[in-house]
Amino acid sequence: MRKWLKYSSIILGVLVLVVLVAASPTLFINDWMGKRAVGPEALWLDVDGLRFRDLNKNGELDFYEDRRQPISRRIDDLIAQMTVAEKVGLMFQPPLTFDEDGKMLERMNVSVGYGTYDVINRRLINHFNVMGSAPVNTMAAWHNQIQKLAERTRLGVPITLSTDPRHSLRHGDRATSVRTQGFSLWPEPIGFGAIGDGAVAEEFGRIANEEYRSVGIRMALHPMADLATEPRWARTVGTFGEDAELSSRLVAGYIRGFQGTTIGTDSVLTMTKHFPGGGPQAGGLDAHQFYGADQAYPGDNFEYHLIPFEAAFEAGTAQIMPYYGIPNGQTSEDVAMAFNKDIITGLLRERYGFEGVVCTDWGIISDKGGPGFIAMRARAWGLEGLSVADRFAKALDAGVDQFGGEEVPGTLIELVENGKVSEGRIDRSVRRILKDKFRLGLFDNPYVDAERASEVAGQPDFVKAGKLAQRKSLVLLKNAAVRDGTALPLARDLKIYVEGIDPVVAGQYAQVVANLEDADFAILRLQAPYDPPRTDLYLGENIIETILHQGDLNFKGEELAHIETVMQTVPTVISIYMERPAVIPEIAAQAAGVIAEFGAEDDALLDVIFGDFNPSGHLPFELPRSMAAVKEQYEDVPYDSKDPLFAFGFGLSYPR
Repeated sequence: MRKWLKYSSIILGVLVLVVLVAASPTLFINDWMGKRAVGPEALWLDVDGLRFRDLNKNGELDFYEDRRQPISRRIDDLIAQMTVAEKVGLMFQPPLTFDEDGKMLERMNVSVGYGTYDVINRRLINHFNVMGSAPVNTMAAWHNQIQKLAERTRLGVPITLSTDPRHSLRHGDRATSVRTQGFSLWPEPIGFGAIGDGAVAEEFGRIANEEYRSVGIRMALHPMADLATEPRWARTVGTFGEDAELSSRLVAGYIRGFQGTTIGTDSVLTMTKHFPGGGPQAGGLDAHQFYGADQAYPGDNFEYHLIPFEAAFEAGTAQIMPYYGIPNGQTSEDVAMAFNKDIITGLLRERYGFEGVVCTDWGIISDKGGPGFIAMRARAWGLEGLSVADRFAKALDAGVDQFGGEEVPGTLIELVENGKVSEGRIDRSVRRILKDKFRLGLFDNPYVDAERASEVAGQPDFVKAGKLAQRKSLVLLKNAAVRDGTALPLARDLKIYVEGIDPVVAGQYAQVVANLEDADFAILRLQAPYDPPRTDLYLGENIIETILHQGDLNFKGEELAHIETVMQTVPTVISIYMERPAVIPEIAAQAAGVIAEFGAEDDALLDVIFGDFNPSGHLPFELPRSMAAVKEQYEDVPYDSKDPLFAFGFGLSYPR
């Protein structure tokens, strides 16, 4: 039996190896050839008393290497030296991550499907969405490693690292939107909507800029300017709410904070998304999945969703990302935004005159998987029957410059070589992309001080500002009348029962008891409801399902029964993390106090409950009275549910 187990494990290992090689042979080619394919590092040149990086290692100071030259001349010089493969490599932005100890993944990386050497030195890609989290000094050191690797390519084009938001309380070692160790902690973007102050959004942007730059991140794949007019939509948490004027104010401040008044070497670029507004998802179903491909405009309100993007253009956002959805009935053909020429060229380029980079949302071109299996379908909604090559051509014709989540430059190179896409068309996108690299100063010095990263990130003033924002974002929805006044704030001499809160932290405010019956008050910290995820999709799509909290907004079954039991046993304060609006008529009727929160640490919540901080937030969306009211709403119209339980902008404070 032991011999059989031994040999069966060997056989299984070989089979796994064969499958992985078949799925991505470049992973293994990379292991054998990656380091040997790397050229020398950049040389240094001393000219007129100044030092310059000789990126192409030719012993001469080329125009593109000379920081004294105008950016346009530097771009012209570099493009003239580039091969088609080097140009095309600029047009991809896949994910990239690091090993557990923060080092480059030189070998196979199952989480992203390729190794670092392979993707930088063989595929010549130099834009990446960084995944995962590590201590900031470790992340900074990894960033310097990959910049050194890029320096050894023929022309030494530097890496641009981008990221989804990293300052909220989300966890996940290999995720994109993930809390980063050492960064200050802030509420989710929807929490900025509850604060409603553009100055706070701008302050966050300035702080996040410094913390991003400390680890080498130079592009924010945010803000989301989408309006959350459909309350069931899973991505409400990343927006500023459903009101166009409020969102515009916050989008503008946010961009100014990250980029500054003009883009330069101290900027972090913003990629505002998802043009022209991803909020009106039909039935609230998200367009990451095939069943959520359609956007709906029953209120004929398409133009309303453009208003926050107009504020982003005015603030000078560097880049734009269109969404996955199909804007049904709004353009000459019902195809997804990134393939839609009326959207990208007609609306974005011509009507608004936007000249920056347009990067697609992730994974719209090629299926993910291997021979004989699909892990995740390409989100080419409306164009499912097209080949990968034809999808590339369609998106380029629409006006796209860069492809998020894709790492297949070979197909695009073949389109150019076959004459189906002109090199001149490639050059137009490459110019936009290179302009941003030059504006950031990456060609002159892409490196960061890894030893100082922890001194920059998480500075006391940064942490203090984030904690204050958490408290400002909390919205008091109900404060029931009791014999001596109101239930809140609670007195510190009470006995409290808590769920969803660290009892050690709660013990700093009042005596915590283990049994509900022994308590004077209960405090329950809940999450807004959502339906169980589907499990009948492809592997990668099933994983996405667990992230997309969508479906009904009301508490049901055992969860609701438990909440009601607690409320009927002792006076209860309910706090609900509202990543989406919640339908809470039972809770609103029976709770002593109700608080909406959008990402806050326990002490921030308890400061409000016990009166150390007077609540000042206001709802960035309305809370419908019933699911029937939700289903009667128009997906594209804000705050239109019948007789809402709590209206947009509602929020209480304690009497002074």
